[in-house]
Parts: sequence; structure tokens; C-alpha cells
Amino acid sequence: MNSRNMNLIHIIRRFNRFYTNILGLLDKHIYESEFSLAEVRVLYDIEHMEVCTAKKLIEELKIDPGYLSRIIKRFENDSLIYRVQSPEDGRLYYLFLTDKGKNTLSKLNDLSNDQIYNLISRLPERDKMSVVESMKTVENAFSGKPIKIKEKITIRSELRPGDVGYLIHLHGRFYAEECKYNYMFEGYVCKTIFDMFNNYNVEKDRFWFAEANGEIIGSIAIIGHSATRAQLRWFILHPSFRGIGLGNTLLNEAVKYCQEKGYEQVFLETTDDQKIAIKMYMNVGFKKVAEHENKEWGRKLIEQTYELSLPLGNMVSN
Repeated sequence: MNSRNMNLIHIIRRFNRFYTNILGLLDKHIYESEFSLAEVRVLYDIEHMEVCTAKKLIEELKIDPGYLSRIIKRFENDSLIYRVQSPEDGRLYYLFLTDKGKNTLSKLNDLSNDQIYNLISRLPERDKMSVVESMKTVENAFSGKPIKIKEKITIRSELRPGDVGYLIHLHGRFYAEECKYNYMFEGYVCKTIFDMFNNYNVEKDRFWFAEANGEIIGSIAIIGHSATRAQLRWFILHPSFRGIGLGNTLLNEAVKYCQEKGYEQVFLETTDDQKIAIKMYMNVGFKKVAEHENKEWGRKLIEQTYELSLPLGNMVSN
């Protein structure tokens, strides 16, 4: 095993030890009740699982069947849950919370929320968001599927101080992590934004920033080059907010703006490895008109230019 992998393993094990202590603290003090974390999770899943059975709980929680059986028996004895026999299979029982069980879970949720709040309340706001973002990243990486987003997402066009700096950060970070682009790409993004500001005009140029919990999680922009021609630029989404239709919403807003401004043609520049984005562009009518090789960003890439003639026939559906 090489030294890089050993270093990663040590970091993960150190985090495991640290987080195990946090969980132990929560288990011992947070709920201030007779329920363990495992028992609270079983109560939670019985309430929220669409069709809850013991088998599904075992699969979802990776819990020992014998241990789960003891938990279920205790919950029944305490009148927290009840079973309903399946009419199709007499061996199968569906699990439900009683009114007492629902009330108990509600109180436990309140206690848990209070304890988690106490845990993070001492952190600066940006650190809170960083912790949450890191947790989403870990969950995404090991679950193999995107997290269902529950945060309220808003979109604004007002350009505020710090916006473009964070936009540059998002491009530098995620293109390095996901596409293995080097620092030269971030420099390229800096230059394109600097050049844009030399001629920025709110009458012909517009940004859209998607936000969740006050943090920018996506963007797109239209920059006018003439009375009839504009460029689509800086289209990016945080990985945790992909697959929920937000990209289509931003793209449609940008195209709609171009129609309202009377632009007859919109063009964009991308690279051939951006398969998902390219598919979105083509779905609204963009067509590839040129391409050339690029070796400046740490990889051999094909830069491509796409154009869209307006008026547009179809928008992307969310």
C-alpha cells in the first residue's frame, strides 16, 4: 500500500475516533431519555418509511435481527408501536407508531434538535455551512446517490460584493476535484471575469445566483457582445444540488432573458468532457459549430463552441 493511501487511511481513522466520541456524547446526554440512538432511529424509520416491516428495517439500518426483535418487542410492550398483518402474506407484519409512539418521537426530535443546536451554536456561520457541506459530501460519496435536498433554494440576479470571488472559487475547486483541471483553469476564469467587468452593463448583462441557506450553490450568466449576440457563461452547480432540476431552471432563465432582450444568437464555450451540461445545452437547441484542442489546464481537452439561434422553440422541462 503506497504512502498516499496510508495517509488517507490515517485521516479517516482519526475522524472515525473523533466522531465516535461525538456520537457517544450524543447517545449519553442528548436525548436525556431511556432510548438509545439505535432505538430512536428505529422509531423514526417506522414513522417515515412508506411501508415499514422488520425486514426493511434490517436492510435499511444494517441492524442485527435479534437486536431489532428485542427493540420491537419492547416498543410493543410500551405501547409505542403496533403491527398489522399483511392480507397477502400472513407471515408479514407492517409496523406503525401508536399515538403514544408519535408523541414520544416528537419529544425526542425536539431534544435532539436542541442538543445539535448546542453543539454547533458556538461555530461561526460559515463554519456551520462548511460542516454541513462536508457531511453532504461524505454521504454522497459513500451512498452512491445524491442527497434529497430539503433546503429552500432561491435565485437572485442582484450582483453583490463577493459574488464573483466565490464564483471563481467554485470553478477552481470543483473543476479540479471532478475534472482534474490545474490552477491555470482558475486563472482563466479570473481573466474572463476581469475582462467582463471592463464592459459590464446591467442593461445587457445578467447573473443568476442560486442560494441555499444564504450560500451560493450555483450560477449562470449572460454577457451581451452586441445588440444581437450574447454569450452564456459561468454555468456551475454544487454537486450536492445536482439532479433536482435546478440546472434546467437556471438555463431556462438565461434563455428567457436573451429572448426578452432581443438577442438573435447566443453562444457558449465548453469542453468535451462536460457531457451532462452539453446534453442540457443541446436540449434547448444549442448546436456545436467549432472545436479545437486545449492542453493548458493540465489535461488534453477539446474546447467546443455551441450556438443557439432565437427565438427558441422549446425550453427544458424541470
